Amino acid sequence: MSSVLLIFIILSAVTLSSAFMTVFSRNPIHSAIYLVICFFSIAGHYLLFNAQFLAFVHIIVYSGAIMILMLFTLMLMNLNKEDEVHKPRITRLGAVVSFFITVSVLITIFLQTKPIVGEYDTTGEDYQSIKVLGKVLLDHENGFMVAFEFASVLLLVAMIGAVLLSKKENSAK
Repeated sequence: MSSVLLIFIILSAVTLSSAFMTVFSRNPIHSAIYLVICFFSIAGHYLLFNAQFLAFVHIIVYSGAIMILMLFTLMLMNLNKEDEVHKPRITRLGAVVSFFITVSVLITIFLQTKPIVGEYDTTGEDYQSIKVLGKVLLDHENGFMVAFEFASVLLLVAMIGAVLLSKKENSAK
């Protein structure tokens, strides 16, 4: 067994176990920590693909900015056990049924796909270079700059919404 395959197996196990712990952890702060571990292991997968720039951007954007935003949201919302509304059994049943339908659709799609057969055309350009990658992503012809701007506005609106949701109303006016 080669060392790359062994690293891939270890990273995959860490990714899957931390993802499951993110979903099944009862403490929201622990879920956020497990999610950070999952993000770092995914960045390790990017390093295995020889995509160093993508790995570091993934760490900076997801493990840094997004997780800090989520932690602030969790702290502002002040989630407590006594404030938590108990969900009826029909809601839990609906969630389980939705999960199994989604998994069955994804497995069906996976089994129905066929690999691409033929030559893979390459341009010979090195997309690991930050200069070339910046030209490709932010070129006026491609229009990817608008997507980056929409993502930043979406994150700003999400942060403002989290602050407004967690704002306490003063009952003594």
